[in-house]
Amino acid sequence: METTTDGTWDSLPVKLNERILQTIDELKFTHMTPVQSACIPLFMRNKDVAAEAVTGSGKTLAFVIPIIELLLKREEKLKKMQVGALVVTPTRELALQISEVMEKFIQKFPQFTQILLIGGTNPIEDVEKFKDQGANIVIATPGRLEDMFRRKSDGLDLASSVKSLDVLVLDEADRLLDMGFEASLNTILGYLPKQRRTGLFSATQTQELEKLVRAGLRNPVRITVKEKGVAATSSQKTPARLSNYYTICRSENKFNSLVTFLRQHKHEKNLVFFSTCACVEFYGRALETLVKKVTVHCIHGKMKNKRNKIFADFRALKSGILVCTDVMARGIDIPDVNWVLQYDPPSSASAFVHRCGRTARIGNQGNALVFLLPMEESYVNFLAINQKCPLQKMPPVSDVVDVLPKVKAMCLADRAMFDRSMRAFVSYVQAYAKHECSLIFRIKDLDFSSLARGFALLRLPKMPELRGKTFPDFIETTIDTETIRYKDKSRQKQRKKMLAELKDKIPFPKKHFIKNEAWSKQKTKKNRRKKMSAKRKHDEGSDVEDEDMNELLDDTRLLKKLKKGQISEEDFEKQITKNNIKSSDVVP
Repeated sequence: METTTDGTWDSLPVKLNERILQTIDELKFTHMTPVQSACIPLFMRNKDVAAEAVTGSGKTLAFVIPIIELLLKREEKLKKMQVGALVVTPTRELALQISEVMEKFIQKFPQFTQILLIGGTNPIEDVEKFKDQGANIVIATPGRLEDMFRRKSDGLDLASSVKSLDVLVLDEADRLLDMGFEASLNTILGYLPKQRRTGLFSATQTQELEKLVRAGLRNPVRITVKEKGVAATSSQKTPARLSNYYTICRSENKFNSLVTFLRQHKHEKNLVFFSTCACVEFYGRALETLVKKVTVHCIHGKMKNKRNKIFADFRALKSGILVCTDVMARGIDIPDVNWVLQYDPPSSASAFVHRCGRTARIGNQGNALVFLLPMEESYVNFLAINQKCPLQKMPPVSDVVDVLPKVKAMCLADRAMFDRSMRAFVSYVQAYAKHECSLIFRIKDLDFSSLARGFALLRLPKMPELRGKTFPDFIETTIDTETIRYKDKSRQKQRKKMLAELKDKIPFPKKHFIKNEAWSKQKTKKNRRKKMSAKRKHDEGSDVEDEDMNELLDDTRLLKKLKKGQISEEDFEKQITKNNIKSSDVVP
């Protein structure tokens, strides 16, 4: 493995503990990365640090090592329930990864204990574990950490435990804000002592992040680590050893191209990003069948308890496919990823950079490829200017085989697959409509017929975006989709029962709606106003004749009958005309 070097560990201006150097040696990190050589001395000299560095640059060690060094230098030893360091990170996968690295270092320091506080586990178990084992180092996601601060009634007083805090690290801080954790972060910061060291690590700088720097850090030293060989005027945000490509293909050929590409690279480790959880569920299942003799894992934000195991299983593989959403786009370190494939461009340009950063980590070589539709090609220039992320054009994938008939057959054979295809299509269209770069990704430019064929749809779903439109280029299946059965017998039985219950239900008596209902409503309102006006004038002693008043009252009675459905519209018209003729006959 080639390493992006910035000097050996013993060249640091501060001396590291011997046991830390032993662990570094065991992990075979012979040289520091630029972000490590810049941050570690500052942290150890009690400075607050705000570091911006490209994804995959070794930020984890840049704060794990100073945390242990600072805790070792404490005058008073930490007690069992005293928290000396807190690391907050946006996703449980990233928290798990940091915890693994931290564990390797504190094995040589038995006086320190750490706890991992993340979603997907029972919070009461976390409370009991904390009370039983204590924790000097806490690695957590914001939601679970905020919850733990409110567990005083369960016997955990975390607010008291963090009074001894020396170090706070906010990792992937920009993503913490992107994911809507700002309120949770403010709550957490409110519990922490002001006299502490704070490190804020991110791959991009935003205005929101600047607010957080001002609120949480005291006179921070700002560090921006650029890739070697990048001009001073530029600031490339992807690793220098990353080969970044794009390819153009129509909606209906996109999945065929992906399957062919994965078959051609089946002995490698590949990540495939989709825009929504529903797309991961649908296309992930299809890939399991279509790419033979390859382990395919799926992971997305709606998976609760399974995510940690799936992530660990994929990390351990030498080759395989991980189909995922942007939950895997930040900070996650998966060894030896060969290709990052972006089937759908992400909803924000910054997420594009982070997705690509899952490969070419810590100086390794890596490749990334994004599939674009013909009308999306201007996104390439946008990325080059907006994100300093240049892309090379890759020729279309060769020897593409049409696998969509097989996907259709899968949908016909199992209702669960049919349901997934419909949900995936709807979620994709909705995500496309919300794309941050709306000048390029315009829903009105989508060819819905081609898109539906690309999703192997048997019929088009009913959704607002398709209302009032016809799609002659899309041929629906002749099979009644209501007859498609679930392969899972219990689900099919449940569906059968539900359909029977719906059939047996006594239908709610429908009201007899008159054809021109809007007109009659208008008439009712108009006549009601007329009646009230006449009544007011009558009460005020105006010259309105009693006969006129009676006529109005008759009209009102007729309207009430019409509204209740006691007379038809035709009868109403006849009666009104009759009354009007009578009243006109009276006029001299």
